[in-house]
Amino acid sequence: MADLVLTADQRKILDAGFAAAFGGTPERYFSAPGRTEIGGNHTDHQRGRVLAAAVNLDTRAAVRINGSNTVRVLSQGYPLCEVDLDRLTPVEAEANTTPALIRGVAARFAELGCKVQGFDAFVTSTVLPGSGLSSSAAFEVLIGTIINILFFDGRISAPEVAAIGQYAENVFFKKPCGLMDQTASAVGNLVTIDFADKEKPVIRKVDFDFSAVGYALCIIDSGADHADLTDEFSAIPGELRAVSACFGKEVLTQVSEAEFYANLPAVRKTCGDRAVMRAIHVFADNARVVKQVAALERGDFDTFLQLVTESGQSSWMYLQNVIPTGNVAHQEVAFALALCRHALQGQGAYRVHGGGFAGTVQAFVPLSILESFRAEIDGALGEGACYVLSIRPQGGVELKI
Repeated sequence: MADLVLTADQRKILDAGFAAAFGGTPERYFSAPGRTEIGGNHTDHQRGRVLAAAVNLDTRAAVRINGSNTVRVLSQGYPLCEVDLDRLTPVEAEANTTPALIRGVAARFAELGCKVQGFDAFVTSTVLPGSGLSSSAAFEVLIGTIINILFFDGRISAPEVAAIGQYAENVFFKKPCGLMDQTASAVGNLVTIDFADKEKPVIRKVDFDFSAVGYALCIIDSGADHADLTDEFSAIPGELRAVSACFGKEVLTQVSEAEFYANLPAVRKTCGDRAVMRAIHVFADNARVVKQVAALERGDFDTFLQLVTESGQSSWMYLQNVIPTGNVAHQEVAFALALCRHALQGQGAYRVHGGGFAGTVQAFVPLSILESFRAEIDGALGEGACYVLSIRPQGGVELKI
């Protein structure tokens, strides 16, 4: 895999920002990509399967070891974050903040025997918050990559860096996320991941070039963000845990689908209909990932597109992660999906992207109508609402100069 090289313009921006924030010049440069989920919506936290890819939007950092016991991170456009490495336990007041992610990543490395030192980092990002491309996972992987290379001789593998990011988000940031986002960012490329063994997920590269079959991968910003939606996200794994508990299991992939359907009346009574519908989605979407990967590997793109459409319909109808509970006037993701359907003119495929409820939707758009598709999306949602992406081979890395 080729090294990722920092361009002169990128370095100029990072150096200027670093000098303004900390004085002097940085010593090293790092990058972690955003990710796009292509198959398996909310299957990762059930130890299921996903199809995901790193993308060409990333979070970059200019870094210098500062000789102290404090990590200082200034992300462009945000206040300075300072984390004292003498305290590597969760801080209640930091929940849902950037310092929690930094502290959590540093804490886990310390538990593994790494002597984490203080450093200064100026960070820029093209992975916009709320874009559905997982800016938080990219940031976690970025911090993990910095610590791994600077203070641990790079001995932690990319999947392990991903797990450290998830730990920080779960335990310190207090968000019950799965492991897909961090893994796709840390590993890079288009990959399918099986999380059956949560300690050692099976990761396999999938060789496929969407542009070679005449399609573009697009992400559409609905205009809504994820603020104040933690309860909506948390309800999904919570309800799935309740269904799993009916069978004495921890997660849904440990439950026999046949046994689940054989006991529907009892599960409905115990957990309610929404939980049951969400379980129906997870069983189906988990199996769909295998079919999607197989379709891509045999070059059957039409079947792949059909499966993408089925996944999107399942997310809306059964998983119910398109419209936040009770929202009437604001249904941005639903509107973006309807707009995609119209702009695609019966071609391609579209689906809710990532966690849902807010953020983005995904579309596979024929190159022959890409310009008209983008014009219609941007015309309705604002200039730049439609991102045309490419897959990045590299995960979290040190940038070459």
